[in-house]
Amino acid sequence: MITFLTILVGLGMLATLGTLFAGMVGMVRGSEDLHRSNALMRWRTTLQGVTLALFALLLFMMRG
Repeated sequence: MITFLTILVGLGMLATLGTLFAGMVGMVRGSEDLHRSNALMRWRTTLQGVTLALFALLLFMMRG
């Protein structure tokens, strides 16, 4: 179970980083699609929260 959670945390980190880079690329290009920019921000914060929750669960399981 710990290995599975470790993999999920790693995938969550990569997904968060991917959405962050997608938002940065859109900002650098000067894209004026505010809906896409807001959607990427919501996805990034959601992924970040889920990843942190999984990380906390992983630490709790490793401790006990």
